[in-house]
Amino acid sequence: MLDVNLQRVKANVQKADAEDLLDRATVYREGMEPDALDLIEAELRARGLSAADIAAHRERRAHVIYDANGLPMRCRRCRRPAVAQRWGWHLLWGKLPLFPRQLAYCDEHMPAAWRADARVKSSP
Repeated sequence: MLDVNLQRVKANVQKADAEDLLDRATVYREGMEPDALDLIEAELRARGLSAADIAAHRERRAHVIYDANGLPMRCRRCRRPAVAQRWGWHLLWGKLPLFPRQLAYCDEHMPAAWRADARVKSSP
């Protein structure tokens, strides 16, 4: 990685919140440059997060879903890893259904109806 890019990565890492850095160090680790991972891990240590904190975050993200290439899917509304995916409609201007497509969401942005379906399916 060029030194100029490394400086940009360092600036980005310093601005990122802890959850984003933890996701990068765990879930998105496979797609990252080793130099960038070193910067992320150093920033996490500087913020007082330990290896145990990183391991706990990895455990919390155990239900992440992956695409056909083996890469973690991202929520369609934010940068967090997706934990659920279903067919839905691509909406024009948020109202007019155009075509069906796969929609993926993180825990925070998952539609309430999806949560209710998951509870019904998991009930005995």
